[in-house]
Amino acid sequence: MLPVALASSTKLIGLVMHSVKEYIALMELHREVPRERVEEVLRKFVGKIYQRPPLRSSVKRTLRVREVYEIEILEMEGRHVLFRVRCQSGTYIRKICHDAGLILGVEAHMRELRRIATAHFREEHAVRLQEVSEALYIWRELGDESFLRKILFPAEVIVAYLPKVVVKDGAVDAIAHGAQLAVPGIARLHEGIAKGDLVAIFTLKGELVALGRAQMSSEEIMSSERGIAVAPTRVFMEPGRYPRMWRRKKQGEKS
Repeated sequence: MLPVALASSTKLIGLVMHSVKEYIALMELHREVPRERVEEVLRKFVGKIYQRPPLRSSVKRTLRVREVYEIEILEMEGRHVLFRVRCQSGTYIRKICHDAGLILGVEAHMRELRRIATAHFREEHAVRLQEVSEALYIWRELGDESFLRKILFPAEVIVAYLPKVVVKDGAVDAIAHGAQLAVPGIARLHEGIAKGDLVAIFTLKGELVALGRAQMSSEEIMSSERGIAVAPTRVFMEPGRYPRMWRRKKQGEKS
């Protein structure tokens, strides 16, 4: 499961690549161990753990902390343990297998690994590269883009897991120019937003305008008539797509 972004959507892909991952792994123990003992040891890896990346890795081998949210044994036959793990990005599953083997006193290694989810994208959303190649061929040769549309998602899907703030049409162009979002420009928003949360700013039509940090909680926004609600950190909509409903202050004009 590897999300791939195209064109301007590449600006958003980091939100997904550095988020929660879920894997199915096959661990091979070097000697047989009772299932109860294996379950007991794997439970020790749930929570915050210390990891030093393996020798063959793409990052510096410094000790770091990663968090494992869930570990579940799916099947166990002889020395083979099939388990599911949900963890923070950057967690090495082969290192968990190796360290579990050391604790069990029998040594172990990872035989197979399959990523089944990245953030809110799961295997049921995935397509094979062959399907992409065929859809691209049909579009180029026959002009039929229907197959491409089935496998390509709009950029808005990437930020689907973020709390959303929907703005009025009159506020869109100002935000596209980098302005902060004030309370009067908000049409509606998700409940439960806390100050400092990363939020996605959308138009009434469901178009992504920008990402930003909440300067007020959702309760404060709903009870206020003025004030800065969100400070944009990354703008994605090009200026000029919505009518300009604001004006720049002339030189010498009083604030």
